[in-house]
Amino acid sequence: MTVVDAGSDVMAAPLRVVLAEDSYLAREGIRLLIAEEDDLTLVGSCGDYDGLLAAVAEHEPDVVVTDIRMPPTHTDEGIRAARELRRRHPSVGVLVLSQYIEPSWALQLLDEGSAGRGYLLKERVGDLDELTRAVHVVADGGSVVDPRVVDALVDARLARERSQLARLTERELEVLGHIARGRNNAGIAARLYLSERAVEKHINAIFSKLDLDGEDDQVHRRVRAVLLYLAEHP
Repeated sequence: MTVVDAGSDVMAAPLRVVLAEDSYLAREGIRLLIAEEDDLTLVGSCGDYDGLLAAVAEHEPDVVVTDIRMPPTHTDEGIRAARELRRRHPSVGVLVLSQYIEPSWALQLLDEGSAGRGYLLKERVGDLDELTRAVHVVADGGSVVDPRVVDALVDARLARERSQLARLTERELEVLGHIARGRNNAGIAARLYLSERAVEKHINAIFSKLDLDGEDDQVHRRVRAVLLYLAEHP
């Protein structure tokens, strides 16, 4: 980081920030927060995906603070921008802001590496210390994930581990999916290029792993298994 000599003190230059947010009020609010920090300076702001990439190319910031949903599609522009900046400007940190607790977006943001990437809920932005800390962390090559998003990721993992369907092999789950579509054993065998005997073995294994062996009625067992499947694959 650039430093300047101030007599006996050595003072680091402020971090250069580009802000991308399509809501004028939110953009102004974040701009004012950044202006309160001596160690941050806003060098550019914009309201859409293309504007963000252009602003980074023009201003060469240390960090981008971006909304997750912006024009043109209002879907995942912040995530896509982070990926693109990883290729074009790998030294630029990216802090994505979202109003949604969406673990899948956090995972997408970090799937090409967590260095210099952060995912923060917008409700945290009002806390200047929280925002400033996150900006500095990603600028230094670290990563930040909002605690509530981490909790959601942990809950999702525990739910998968508790799922009865997690006991099934990939092939068994595939067979169960065909049962849920109303196909009989012959139809499943034809679809999966298996013998009917092989399909029967998979179905018996499914019933056993889903604790349905105690059911005497074959049709009832199939219905129960399908209900378990549909509960997680609506």
